[in-house]
Amino acid sequence: MNTPTATGSTWAFDAIGTSWTIDTAEPLPAVVRDAVSGVVERFDREWSRFRDDSLVSTLARGVSASVPAPADTDAMLSLYDELDAATNGAVNPLVGDALARLGYDARLSLAPSGDPRPAPAWRDIVSWGDGRLRASTPTTIDIGALGKGRLVDLVLDTVRAHVDGDVVVDGSGDLAARGRAVRVGLEHPYDPTLAIGVATVTDGALCASAINRRAWGDGLHHVLDARTGAPVRAYAATWALADTAMRADALATALFFDGGPELAASWNAHWVRMHTDGRVEWSPGFDGEVFT
Repeated sequence: MNTPTATGSTWAFDAIGTSWTIDTAEPLPAVVRDAVSGVVERFDREWSRFRDDSLVSTLARGVSASVPAPADTDAMLSLYDELDAATNGAVNPLVGDALARLGYDARLSLAPSGDPRPAPAWRDIVSWGDGRLRASTPTTIDIGALGKGRLVDLVLDTVRAHVDGDVVVDGSGDLAARGRAVRVGLEHPYDPTLAIGVATVTDGALCASAINRRAWGDGLHHVLDARTGAPVRAYAATWALADTAMRADALATALFFDGGPELAASWNAHWVRMHTDGRVEWSPGFDGEVFT
């Protein structure tokens, strides 16, 4: 996405392997920046499959069959239940091993080690409750379908706990805004110098996903169909608007599959998606413009 620079102050920083900006009317005090850094570090330490010391890496290695459940466990995994049902199993938090098999592993080797394999039925393996997150067999939980959106929401809440007025948090494609309306260009997945349209975000969130991001090798990228373990081929990019960044991020993933538009309608959310052949479609009531 192409986000216009806000008037006021912008704090730019790197986190979870990508670039972030937070726009506010006044520069953020050190105490707020420290609070944001703490939230990001906690989330990364709990959920990153790229860190050996994370809780999900502990489950993946089989060191323990359960770990203390992070505060975000029920919010995120319950939403995965909805994604799983809406897409007939195409979205599944156990695609981590399939991604690693294709080369998107903890070392970012980008060297495939075998053919695609379906992800297991995640609800047969993963459970949570009584303060614990459990896996009945060593497996890699990957929250990529909605995790960055969740973190955007957490960062936004942290800033707003200290700062009044307009706030825009942009985590490289996952954006949440409170206060002023923000117009965002929808970046063409095949030419980042172009936009296929513009969306307006007002007291909500806009998240995007595209097959040209985190792509490597011969047609490999990070958006997999959990039923096959192979990258999706029908759509090149999606954009979703929802009340929270976690829901918008989840919907941007679901829109690569049948069932995504129906899920959006049930949430009263809006979207745009581009087919790999360049055709573009969007939801009724989309508050923006798609260029013809």
